Amino acid sequence: MAIRQKKQRPPFGLPTGIVLMAMPDGWRHSVLTVEGGTFCGRLSDELLDPDVALTAAATMLKNLARTFHGTPVEVTWDPRPEPWTWTGRVIAVPGDQTTSAADTRKPR
Repeated sequence: MAIRQKKQRPPFGLPTGIVLMAMPDGWRHSVLTVEGGTFCGRLSDELLDPDVALTAAATMLKNLARTFHGTPVEVTWDPRPEPWTWTGRVIAVPGDQTTSAADTRKPR
């Protein structure tokens, strides 16, 4: 008898937004998910420049969405209300889904 493996749920929902904050010990982030959840963390201590931190946070979100949900996303940053805080929106990129084996078959 073959044992079926259950497909595991991703540890968090698809990201929909991010808040990036400058702190004395580095950059902190809070990521909002589709289900209304939040997960928090921080970027590398070596990222001091705000533009580099914004790029690193966007790259992190793109990699997480692609790895755990198979969905490519783009991050758009809102204008800053304060010089030490940024908010961004995460938007799924339509028509650019990860291809499966069925999609790569040659037409007959």
